Amino acid sequence: MARKFTGGRLVIATHNPGKLKEISALLTPFAVTPSGAGALGLPEPEETGDSFEANAALKALAAATASRLPALADDSGLVVPALGGAPGVYSARWAGPDRNFGRAMALVEERLGGNPDRRAHFVAVLTLAWPDGHVDTFRGEVQGRLVWPPRGTRGFGYDPMFLPAGGTLTFGEMEPAAKHAISHRADAFQKLVAACFAG
Repeated sequence: MARKFTGGRLVIATHNPGKLKEISALLTPFAVTPSGAGALGLPEPEETGDSFEANAALKALAAATASRLPALADDSGLVVPALGGAPGVYSARWAGPDRNFGRAMALVEERLGGNPDRRAHFVAVLTLAWPDGHVDTFRGEVQGRLVWPPRGTRGFGYDPMFLPAGGTLTFGEMEPAAKHAISHRADAFQKLVAACFAG
């Protein structure tokens, strides 16, 4: 059974400023004081899991154990069926150590090599972990397709090349509030809130 978060400090187990900003914005309605793992000087654990769920749990537990506070971690990525599901859990690694997502998007386009199947979906898994080792995990997805060249300077990661199903703007072109309403992270977040924050 999911454990309720009743308020106070919550570590956001990420060193990605874009992800920290997005998750903090989603937490605004709740009695949460978010603290980024980077600002707390927590080390960034190596993501050795073979699934989004495994990596989210690994990051959340590492932050909760080190900080002695509840911690929320996200593992997310772009899944492209025509590339056998890549980049998937390696989405951040495709950007290299300097997190160059312009290069990562170009690599996706290069690997597609003119393939007309441009279906893609984003996955986000949120894990809320506690210092005693308890974890609750929630998965969200958003379907869409890839465009080239990338469009827009909002968002982060692969957002400028992802066009959500039924939309005309990429995640890189959308206002943050519009993206939050339909994103993979918002989908997972709604499940997290219903289980751990509501009531």
